This record gives sequence, C-alpha cells and structure tokens, in this order.
Amino acid sequence: MPPELDDEHVAAVCQVLLDHHVRFVVIGGVAARLHETGHATVDIDICAATDEDNLTQLASALRDLGARLRVEGEPDGVPFDPHPDLLRQVTTMTLVTKQGPLDLCFAPAGFADGYDALVGQSLTIVVSSVDVPVAALADVVSSKRAAGRPKDIVALPALEARLRDM
Repeated sequence: MPPELDDEHVAAVCQVLLDHHVRFVVIGGVAARLHETGHATVDIDICAATDEDNLTQLASALRDLGARLRVEGEPDGVPFDPHPDLLRQVTTMTLVTKQGPLDLCFAPAGFADGYDALVGQSLTIVVSSVDVPVAALADVVSSKRAAGRPKDIVALPALEARLRDM
C-alpha cells in the first residue's frame, strides 16, 4: 500500500491549482482528514468547476503538475494531454503528479452537480500555509454514504462521530 499523503503534498498540489485560479474543493479522504477525523488516505481528491474557463485553467495546472494517467502496472503513469475537451468528457480521472496522486471527480457520489453543489458549504482550511478550499464534513459524509464502497462504509462511523462533535 502506498504511503499516506502528507500535508506538504496536499498543499503543493493545491497551491498549483490556486496559482492557476482553478475553482475547486478538496473532497474525499483528504477532506475528511483535514476536518480532524484521523482518516488516512493516499491521494487527494478534488471536485472542480466545469465551465470552459475553469477547465482551461485546470488543464494548465495539470500540465504544471506533470500529471499522468494512473494505470495499474505503470507506477509513473502514462502521458496524456489534459485538454479542456478531454476533461469535459470525463466524470473521474485518476492521476499521478510530481506531488503525488491526484483524483479528479466532477460529480462525486450524492452530488451530481459537483462543484456547484459543494462550494456553498465549503470552508477554507490552512494546510502548510496554503488556504485550501475543503468540502464541508457533512458533504463528505453524505458522499461517502452515497458511494457505499466498503472503504467508505468502514470510515463512516468515525466521520459521523466527528460531525456530531462539531
């Protein structure tokens, strides 16, 4: 199993996205961890806005990150052109970057409207001096519940306990 993704890698990926003015929120396991749930994860998941300008900015950021498609048996990934037209056609994409694994998810489980549905309740959490936009813990819990994958079901009790304590 790959090592857990640390704050420096999260901050580095997010800083590149922010430098390119990408509108996004961190979702998934990193979002859960940043809400102090103790959740461990090996990649950063983001949900980005899907308008033309944002996809253009995202494509540029992915090039700067040296993004490659994550493929089993290819630890360094395989090259691809992160063009806005390609990004518009996918709902998820798993990548390897110079800063670690990155997953794009334009319509997370339970949030068909993606970024637009998540941004309103999101908050900013400072990670290694970077202001990172993070999905609300309630939205992370809802998405994990909707996904229903075994790893999400196992994580739910701790996430729900943290949510009750907030």
